[in-house]
Amino acid sequence: MWFLDFFSNIFEHFSDPKKRIFLGYIFISIGIAFFWLILQKKLSLRQAFWKIFDKKVFFSKSSKSDYSVFIINRIFTLFISPLLLTQMAIATIIFHLLHKIDLFNASVFSNFSKVWIVLLFTVFVFILDDITKYFVHRWMHKWPILWSLHKVHHSATKLTPLTIYRTHPLEGIVFSLRGAFTQGTSISIFVYLFGNSVDLITILGVNIIVFTFNIAGSNLRHSHIGIRYWTWLEYIFISPAQHQLHHSIAEAHHNKNFGASLALWDWLFGSLHHSTEIESLTLGVDGSENERSHSLHTLYIKPLGEIIFYSVEKLKILKISICQFGIRIQNKFYALVKQ
Repeated sequence: MWFLDFFSNIFEHFSDPKKRIFLGYIFISIGIAFFWLILQKKLSLRQAFWKIFDKKVFFSKSSKSDYSVFIINRIFTLFISPLLLTQMAIATIIFHLLHKIDLFNASVFSNFSKVWIVLLFTVFVFILDDITKYFVHRWMHKWPILWSLHKVHHSATKLTPLTIYRTHPLEGIVFSLRGAFTQGTSISIFVYLFGNSVDLITILGVNIIVFTFNIAGSNLRHSHIGIRYWTWLEYIFISPAQHQLHHSIAEAHHNKNFGASLALWDWLFGSLHHSTEIESLTLGVDGSENERSHSLHTLYIKPLGEIIFYSVEKLKILKISICQFGIRIQNKFYALVKQ
């Protein structure tokens, strides 16, 4: 019986509307893909079917690696999650800090209409969550230690909905803490300012904005179906093709389109790139499709080795800098003594 519970926990994301790979969202994404390929690309129903369920994609070395990583990371998460800070723990800490700072009286805006409070909270949670995803994602590319971890995700040469789980466990911890921080911050600030009227507008327990994003084909961002938006809309929302371009090995596409749902942050901070036809893109870190680039050793152990090597090199540089600084001070001291 315990085995069935364990198995159920590993694959529970397929039945959880709060998760992107909820089967309902996947089926809707498949429907959108058919709609796009038939109406926009002028494919027949049969051609669209074989395009969507392309065995060269789903049985590629990259995709098989995705499936393995998904299961391993889910097992890892089951054991590590209880040890991480939760959003309620962070919310409680921030809530008490706000009382100590006492910039405003607690529940100072509690007389606001509940409708407005709920609407503001729903939008605030989404915006804060999305912009923190943008900056953490951007840092993952900028800082060598974080890139060693994030490179695991970018090593995928084929994209499937499960590629979103192709992450190093340490990166998973970073994003879990980010999520706990944003949720905890939102809850504490709004409860402090607006009292107990704070609530989310939800569908199936999911923030209505996130739910809308998911039913609009969020799973297609990690897929081989390159749906493009109108140019003006790609300034606001990240299209599937824009995110697929983010996975391109082309130098012109490096450090572009970090956004999760909104493209606004990329537009504001200079990292926006409009979509192109994805058939011309080569995905991955170096485009390699060999066994070694998708091996569990490369995905789990190699990043740790790179982090250790980078840290040792930085410590060596720091040690040399300290020694050089010490020698300069010593020489100046000797010069003063001689005078």
